[in-house]
Amino acid sequence: MPPTVLAVIPARGGSKGVPAKNLAAVGGVPLVVRAVRECLASRIVTDVVVSTDDAGIAAAARGAGADVVQRPPVIAGDTATSEAAVLHAMDAHEAMHGRRVDTVLLVQCTSPFLVREDIDGVAGAVTEDGAESALTVAPFHGFVWRDGEDGANEADAEDGAYGVNHDKSYRPRRQDRPQDLLETGAAYAMNAAGFRKAGHRFFGRTALVRTDPARVLEIDDPHDLARARALAPLMDAPRPGALPTRDDVDAVVLDFDGTQTDDRVLVDSDGREMVAVHRGDGLGVAALRRSGLNLLILSTEQNPVVAARARKLQVPVLHGIDRKDLALKQWCEEQGIAPERVLYVGNDVNDLPCFGLVGWPVAVAGAHDVVRGAARAVTSTPGGNGAIREIASWILGPSL
Repeated sequence: MPPTVLAVIPARGGSKGVPAKNLAAVGGVPLVVRAVRECLASRIVTDVVVSTDDAGIAAAARGAGADVVQRPPVIAGDTATSEAAVLHAMDAHEAMHGRRVDTVLLVQCTSPFLVREDIDGVAGAVTEDGAESALTVAPFHGFVWRDGEDGANEADAEDGAYGVNHDKSYRPRRQDRPQDLLETGAAYAMNAAGFRKAGHRFFGRTALVRTDPARVLEIDDPHDLARARALAPLMDAPRPGALPTRDDVDAVVLDFDGTQTDDRVLVDSDGREMVAVHRGDGLGVAALRRSGLNLLILSTEQNPVVAARARKLQVPVLHGIDRKDLALKQWCEEQGIAPERVLYVGNDVNDLPCFGLVGWPVAVAGAHDVVRGAARAVTSTPGGNGAIREIASWILGPSL
């Protein structure tokens, strides 16, 4: 029987710095789901478990394909260690499946840009290269300082601030200094038997697995989360599976202003409004309709131009809607469509509640920064300039 390589993702529900942090969306995907997906994509990991005390996190983890271990209150508080959660998850997994865990991983879902290559790196160091423990690190070239008042002796306090990894009287060039490596906090691997004996994650021969410094980010406060959301379109776009295909969606729901238009309105002397749309978008919508997808235009504006465009495209429309998320939820129920199979296209902050409902929130280029950060994918084309045609090519293929 091949060795069991278990990835454990600790995900408490009681985060203080960012409430419900592990369910916060980055790139339109909850943090815990991002971690589960990368673990499942690993070539070495055989089993993935999320350790949680929260029903919402448990549901998201199961939906992403992970097993769930209910964490008892005694190891679910603010002072509980990650090691305690991993040991408990190992015991539960072994009892559940009746086989021994050979290698165990600790994977932190608060590192949103962790990738499967990093997971394989630490797992392979233990399972294939003979290390007893391993962790992800990134090259670090900064000078680290410490306030003299926090120093270890009186001399430090007398001299004021002092260098931790350098002598403040000498500033060597980067290439003349030893290479420092920063622990990323993203992924760790341990020989399971050794981990049980040591009770901590670093023991025996420890391997350092270098990762891309650009991907190093731990979410501890709202500012970290905002940075992650801003970076997600850049970090996620090149990844396999970053764009939806026909197998991923059953319905496409389109905002109107700023998505099918460039967000400008021309008003004549009688107060009549006119907007510009893109012929390519019309071709894209027609192709989506022929493919059998359910389509809907959903707009807050009660405007004849929205209804006229919907008639032209032969697409149902709901407009003059104050709560687009409630209307979308009701429409999904009436159509018998699972929200996670819906692709929703938007551009402004009033689209964010709908983003939180669907499996594929998509922002057009030029969308509000917050909206782009919450999107799972972002078009390269602005709204009103062929963005819908671009999305149709994702779903139906580039020949569209």
